[in-house]
Amino acid sequence: MTLSPAEIEAIAVSLRVAGVATLFGLPIAFGLAWLLARRDFAGKALLDALVNLPLVMPPIVTGYLLLLAFAPQGPAGRVLAVVGVSVVFRWTGAAIAAGVMALPLMVAPLRQALDAADLRLEAAAASLGASPARVFTSITLPLALPGLIAAAVLGFAKALGEFGATAIFVSAIPGETETLPLAINAFLQIPGQEPAAARLAGLAIAIAFAALLAGQYWQRRALRYRQ
Repeated sequence: MTLSPAEIEAIAVSLRVAGVATLFGLPIAFGLAWLLARRDFAGKALLDALVNLPLVMPPIVTGYLLLLAFAPQGPAGRVLAVVGVSVVFRWTGAAIAAGVMALPLMVAPLRQALDAADLRLEAAAASLGASPARVFTSITLPLALPGLIAAAVLGFAKALGEFGATAIFVSAIPGETETLPLAINAFLQIPGQEPAAARLAGLAIAIAFAALLAGQYWQRRALRYRQ
């Protein structure tokens, strides 16, 4: 199977977008999961609903809202303009869209892992003089490791397959924002390009399947480590 330069570009853009979205989304997801699992505060139900909103809202609406927020006259766009940064119609914007769509899938397993963690272990470590940072790195993080791995895998797979929000927010620019789903859609609009679309679809399935298998492997290792 020989891939054309356009197909290779789409694969490279997808991997970069999904990787960056997962890398920067995980700390945010962990912080949100920790708040929802460990703290009671006014507006908790509202925050929970906002986190999960991308799951039930049409992706096109999410992309439109991102476009309004990050446009040059939008609130986020004006802030970024101060430092000379623009994410509209850039691959970084595609990573933001993918990260927003993947965020609920990253928060859920992390929240479950934190809910299931034995708080008595953290309390015991603190009573023995461990600092909050030491308790977090030596107790909380290892206990949440299976959830962290699940969050990374689900986030990467979702970001890899994101289509609607990305198409509206950053369009499909070859070599810049045209990810695998956008490239597949573009090839399907061109007569005679069905084989290229089929190749990319097969590669997308293979990459997502490999990510899920790797995630299951590392989850099993993390669980054995906890035992």
